Amino acid sequence: MEVLDPVSAPDAEGRPRRATRRFPLFTRDTARPEGGGRAAPGDAPAPARQWPLLAVLITVGLGLLVTALDAFRVGLLLIGAGLLGGAALRWLLPRVGMLAVRSRFTDIVTYGVLGVTIVLLALMAQPKPWLEIPFLDDALHFTVRNS
Repeated sequence: MEVLDPVSAPDAEGRPRRATRRFPLFTRDTARPEGGGRAAPGDAPAPARQWPLLAVLITVGLGLLVTALDAFRVGLLLIGAGLLGGAALRWLLPRVGMLAVRSRFTDIVTYGVLGVTIVLLALMAQPKPWLEIPFLDDALHFTVRNS
């Protein structure tokens, strides 16, 4: 197949055609995110093809269940660990199925920042925080004053 220029695309028969530079009025489809292909072969059952997403969802769901059972700190740590695991899977694996939502960089940054934030907040939660960061403690006391 011969591609004429960056804006040419093949038609239904595979012949290259000149496409317009304008964006279409209606979007007919979207490009799959980089790495958005199946995580397992196509003949595998659906859960096996989407195991990275299922691993993150199960971890986060377990964290929500533990939080609902009054172990909020451990539950939030599980939720944060699930998001950090999603960032690691997105970084390390070439294909992660539906875990790929945006570009690889954006997914890693999004999952990573949310995961680190949730873990830090869980470690600093009152009463009896497991981690004390003086700067954040001072900011909290500055914004919330006891009367």
